[in-house]
Amino acid sequence: MSGLVSYQLAIALAVPTRITIGRLGVFDFPAGHYVYTGSARRNLETRITRHLRRDKLLHWHIDYLLTTPGAEVTGVERFAQAECALNRKTVGAVLVPGFGASDCRAGCSSHLKYLGA
Repeated sequence: MSGLVSYQLAIALAVPTRITIGRLGVFDFPAGHYVYTGSARRNLETRITRHLRRDKLLHWHIDYLLTTPGAEVTGVERFAQAECALNRKTVGAVLVPGFGASDCRAGCSSHLKYLGA
């Protein structure tokens, strides 16, 4: 799987939920489907495996969403394409500006997109 540098998590949220996302603040997440775009310079599979665990220290923005009751990763895709280029091609609404994009240099408003119910 060499050459794969980014991934997308398909996430289902069963019920509307209010979540505090680290320093970003408190946000309301409607029930429905989301896609999160991330990357790892190395150890991509380790990063993905960490996201799939329920029990973990809350480090990244996505951790706060994925440890919420009713949130479930329903699929994972891996890509050779750069994270921000992949994110820009992903349709969906931005509900939390800056989510997963605090180190983004490409101007992404968020690496989490809401796809609807």
